[in-house]
Amino acid sequence: MDTMIDIKGLSIDELERFLLGKGKERYRARQIFKWLYQRGATSFAEMTDLAKELRRDLEETARISTLSPEALEISRDGTRKYLFRLDDGCSVESVLIPEEDRNTLCISSQVGCAMACEFCLTGTFRLTRNLTTAEIVNQVCAVQKDVPVRNIVFMGMGEPLANLDNVIRALQIMLHDDGLQFSTRRITVSTAGLVPEMERLGQSVTVNLAVSLNATTDELRDRIMPINRKYPLTVLLDACRRFPLPGRRKITIEYVLLGGVNDTLDDAKRLVRLLSDIPSKINLIPFNEHEGCSFRSPSQDVIDHFHKYLLDKHFTVITRSSRGADISAACGQLKGKLDALKPSGAGKQIEVSDSTNEVT
Repeated sequence: MDTMIDIKGLSIDELERFLLGKGKERYRARQIFKWLYQRGATSFAEMTDLAKELRRDLEETARISTLSPEALEISRDGTRKYLFRLDDGCSVESVLIPEEDRNTLCISSQVGCAMACEFCLTGTFRLTRNLTTAEIVNQVCAVQKDVPVRNIVFMGMGEPLANLDNVIRALQIMLHDDGLQFSTRRITVSTAGLVPEMERLGQSVTVNLAVSLNATTDELRDRIMPINRKYPLTVLLDACRRFPLPGRRKITIEYVLLGGVNDTLDDAKRLVRLLSDIPSKINLIPFNEHEGCSFRSPSQDVIDHFHKYLLDKHFTVITRSSRGADISAACGQLKGKLDALKPSGAGKQIEVSDSTNEVT
C-alpha cells in the first residue's frame, strides 16, 4: 500500500499543515507550490531553494504525481482531445478548444458518471470512481506543457458536484497566486443540478457556474435527466437565484438542442419564462450525434429560429458550433475507441484522415 503523500493533492493550507507537522516553516508551502505549478517541477531535487535536509525528507514521505496523455487526437480545426490513463488503469479525457484570443480546456472530474442523462455518451460508462484532486489538477498541468491554457471548464467526464471535496480543493489550487494562477472569471463549473452542492460550491470558492438545463418541463427533464426527479425545475432554478454571483456575472444555462425533442418555439418561450428573473446567458449546443443514441441534431434552420427567438427577448445567446467534428469530439468517444483497441501504447497520437474517423 502506498503511504506516500501526493503533494499535488494538497491545497496550500493542507500543505502548510503537512510541513508544520515536520517542524518546517509555513512559507515553504508557497515555495513548493511555485515549483509545482509555475515551474513544472516533477521531483523534489529540482526545488533548489529548499534545504537539502527538507528535500530528502520530502522524497522519503511524499511524491509528485503527473499525467501524460496515452493518446491524443488533433482535429483539423485545432481541437485537441487527450486521453489520460490513470494509475489504476482507468481513463479520462480532456479537450483543448482553441479560439482566437484564448484556449479553453475542458476537464473531467470522475471516471464515468452516475447522472445517466439519456443524451450523454459518458453516462453509458456508468460511474467507476471519483478523480482525486491530483488527477483533476494534473490534467491542466499536462496540457499546459503542450499548449497554453487560459480558461478551464469542468464539463468533461463526470458530474463535478458529485465529487465536490476534490473539485473544491482542485479549484483552490488553480486559483491560488502561487498555484496555477487562474482568474475566478476564467473557471466554470458545470452541474446537471445537484442543488445542495451548488450552495456549498458558492460558499467555498468564487467561480462561474453553468447549469445543464436541456428541458423546459419537468416531464421531459425527468425522462432525459433523472436528477430532475430529485431536484425539479422549480427547486433547481431557485438555487440558481440564490447562487452568489460577483457583480455583473451571469449563470450559464447550457441547453443541448435535441432534434424534435426540445427545440420547438414553445420550448423557447418556456425557456424565456423560466429564466426571466435569473441573471443568465444561454449556450445552445446542437446535439453531437454518437453511435448507440437515438437522439439527432436539429436542422440548422431550427437552431437559427430558436437562437433568434431568445435573442429577440434580449438574452445573451451563443450557439456553440461543433468543434472537433472529425475526431472523437463527444465526451467519452476517445475513451471508447481506445478501450476497444487495448492494449495501446502510451503517448499514441491518433491521426484523423479527411474522409473517415478511423484510428490510423
